[in-house]
Amino acid sequence: MEHRITLRVDGSERPVTVDARTTLLDALRERLGVTSPKKGCDHGQCGACTVLLEGRRQLSCLTFAVAHDGDQVITAEGLGDALGDGGLHPVQRAFVEQDAFQCGYCTPGQVCSAVGMLDEAEAGHPSHVTGDLTPPDTPGAPVPLGDEEIRERMSGNLCRCGAYANILAALRGTAVAPREAS
Repeated sequence: MEHRITLRVDGSERPVTVDARTTLLDALRERLGVTSPKKGCDHGQCGACTVLLEGRRQLSCLTFAVAHDGDQVITAEGLGDALGDGGLHPVQRAFVEQDAFQCGYCTPGQVCSAVGMLDEAEAGHPSHVTGDLTPPDTPGAPVPLGDEEIRERMSGNLCRCGAYANILAALRGTAVAPREAS
């Protein structure tokens, strides 16, 4: 059965007709021509299809498009526009500056995941390895996320080329979480 839905993709309302079984990834790529989210494994194991859905990172191959009628979807293409200046998002700029990609296939998913994980850290959401995001000194100052924390938070995104060292370097410079006032 076909359903007419509207997705707000990278700031634009995009009506689309989809079968109830169409994934968000397939709706974006095959129906709307938005190709930055990549189809890697199609099983939620590689992270190449990661987008920001209503501000949270989401594997677009694991969710049905019909479940997101009216929702905002930000892809790597729309990150700069989401800031309102049309330029590169700071995470995208860091990836370029640190040469954090090789073939580039996983890069859009890596970038969207990184933006999402930074937002999660800023909101105080712990990861499996989080020690403490709110140290006692200097209330209100940002807390740099350590390498172990970044690796854990980005562990759902695979890079077949092995650009992990440069991805880590790119995120090391942008990964901070605010401290709560004591």
